[in-house]
Amino acid sequence: MLAGMQFEVRFEPSGRRIEVAAGTTALEAARQAGLPVASSCGADGVCGRCGLEVLSSGEALPPESERELDIKQRNRVEPRLRLSCRLRVEADLTLTATYW
Repeated sequence: MLAGMQFEVRFEPSGRRIEVAAGTTALEAARQAGLPVASSCGADGVCGRCGLEVLSSGEALPPESERELDIKQRNRVEPRLRLSCRLRVEADLTLTATYW
């Protein structure tokens, strides 16, 4: 159903915007926009360092998987953050990180 669709991802407070294909990870989108995102595991969903906060359109996203919740708990990631390597863009989003 989402195949071929494009969504806008906005990054605050940098103000950068990028259009990405449905299913692109938030990590890939941030990197395409030229923004740094920590990831010591190479985006394998292990380290928990790539947490980003969803500021808008989060309600359109699927809930966190058991794997994502487990990774966040083991790595003491704040509950309000989503792991950008696990978060697939399925709607227009606005994301933020404390270091942008």
